[in-house]
Amino acid sequence: MNEQQDKPRVIALDLGKARVGVAVSDDLGLLAHPRSPLPGGNQKQLLEALLKLAQAEQADRFLVGLPMSMSGEHGVAAQRAARFCQRLAETTGLEVEAIDERLTSVQAERRLAEAGASRGDIHARIDGEAAAILLQQWLDQQRDPAEND
Repeated sequence: MNEQQDKPRVIALDLGKARVGVAVSDDLGLLAHPRSPLPGGNQKQLLEALLKLAQAEQADRFLVGLPMSMSGEHGVAAQRAARFCQRLAETTGLEVEAIDERLTSVQAERRLAEAGASRGDIHARIDGEAAAILLQQWLDQQRDPAEND
């Protein structure tokens, strides 16, 4: 079997209070694909939905966007994300990695606008697009870590 085939999937999350952006890597571990957002209001239901998604996708890892200030400080939102990471790991038994998500929403909005998305479409798709940007950056780093030194 080719080493590039059938890599375990990685799921990235862009946490929000109302909605959670979701992206999943492809079979080769090369590309991130945005998915429909999940409701973020009920953490227990969210964790159950993420467990089912991880099982369906045969994922072995979650990436969770860590909202940090531009100066790199961890505020209340980052602390909330860190607690969520712990609960997600306990619920799923999978690796959970918190990664810096600074500017992913700005990049996502810009990317969708440049693609000609309407204001309403941007609003509906921005969370998944931000999660996909987060995941794609991580996937790119895994392929060639020397590029990022």
